[in-house]
Amino acid sequence: MNLETKWLEDFVALSNTRSFSASARQRHVTQPAFSRRIRSLEQAIGVTLVDRSTTPIDLTPQGQLFLVTARNIVEQLNESLGHLRGLSMANEALDIVAAHSLALSFFPPWISRLQKGLGELPTRLIAMNVGEAIHVLREGNCDLMLAYYDPYASMQLDAEAFPSFSIGRVKMIPVSVPDDNGEPRFALNDSNSIPYLAYTQGAFLGRSVRMLLKNDPLRMRLRTVYETAMAEGLKAMVLQGVGMAWIPDFCMRQELNEGRVVRAGDEAWDVPLEIRLYRCSLVHKPGVEKLWRQMMKLPRDFLEA
Repeated sequence: MNLETKWLEDFVALSNTRSFSASARQRHVTQPAFSRRIRSLEQAIGVTLVDRSTTPIDLTPQGQLFLVTARNIVEQLNESLGHLRGLSMANEALDIVAAHSLALSFFPPWISRLQKGLGELPTRLIAMNVGEAIHVLREGNCDLMLAYYDPYASMQLDAEAFPSFSIGRVKMIPVSVPDDNGEPRFALNDSNSIPYLAYTQGAFLGRSVRMLLKNDPLRMRLRTVYETAMAEGLKAMVLQGVGMAWIPDFCMRQELNEGRVVRAGDEAWDVPLEIRLYRCSLVHKPGVEKLWRQMMKLPRDFLEA
C-alpha cells in the first residue's frame, strides 16, 4: 500500500471543511487536483471515505473511523518533526471537552486534586453539550472527554475504542426556592400542576430525567415553563423562583447549604449519575498516554471526586 502523507493531510482538511472547494483553497491546489488526491487515498486503502451525495459532504462510517487514524499519523509525524527541530512538545496542553455543568462546577476542583497526585498538567477545556462532545471525541478532535454516564440513558460508546475512568458519582436532585416557612415553593407532592424547568429534548440530562418520570403519574402534573440544554441555565431560573428542576447536586451545594434552595422532593426522586473521563484508543498523543498510565496507578478513591 502506497500512501502519501499529503493525502492524509488532505483528508483531515476535508473532514474539517466538509467542502472540496474550501479544502482545495486551504491546501493551495486546484479543486480537480484535490479531488484526485482524495480518490487516490480511497483507492490506496480500498474503501470509500467520503459520501459525495450530500451537501455539505459527509464521511462514510469507514471514513469516520479512518479519520482518527489519519489525524493520529499526521499529528505524530508533526510531533516527531518538531522534536527533530528542537521544538519540545513535553508541555503541550491536553484538549478536553466537557459538558457545560461539569466544565463550570466539577472540573476545577477535580483537576486541582488530580494534579496534587500527578504534578502539573496543562489542559485546555472546551464546554459543549454531550452529543457534540461525543462527536468531537469520535473524530479525534480532542484528547479527552469529560461526560455524564447513565447506563439507562447514555449514548453508548464502545468500551474498547473509547476506554474510560470513573471519576465521580453525583445525583440530580429536584430543587425549588423555599417559601416563607422554608418549605419548597414548588413541591413534587403538591396535587396541583407544578411549573417545571426542563432540559431540551436532545440534552443528555433531560434523557435521564425522562427515564425517571417515564411511568410516573407525576409527569402529568409538570407544566413546562422553560427549557434549556444547560443545567446552569436551569439553576439560574430556579433561583429566580420560576419553577422547579432537576439539577446535579454539586452545582447546587452552596445554595442548598445557604438555604437559598431546598429539595422539592425526597431522595426517591434523585437520579444517580456517574462522571467518566474518556479517551480514544486510536489516538496515541504522548501526553494522553502518560496521563492514562499514571491514572491507572492511582487508587479509585483518589480518582473519584
